[in-house]
Amino acid sequence: MIVTVEKANYLSDYQLHLTFNTGESGDVDLKDLVFKYKVATPLRDIENFKAFKFDEWATLTWDCGFDVAPELLYERATGKQIDWFNT
Repeated sequence: MIVTVEKANYLSDYQLHLTFNTGESGDVDLKDLVFKYKVATPLRDIENFKAFKFDEWATLTWDCGFDVAPELLYERATGKQIDWFNT
């Protein structure tokens, strides 16, 4: 099964609540990624961080060029790893 994000809501700081096509949902804190990668520097301004959107592959993206794959979001939100050999 390919995991996609069906819905995302901003919570606070760098946190989002995500709902996946698996029926599962959870919260993710992306602060570590925002402060780790240079391309994400504009997202340190919370107003820019809030302006996320999804591309055609259900990847969370921002206009600055930073993105986070749905698989990573799923693993962070649910604590479960995706079994790539049985998908």
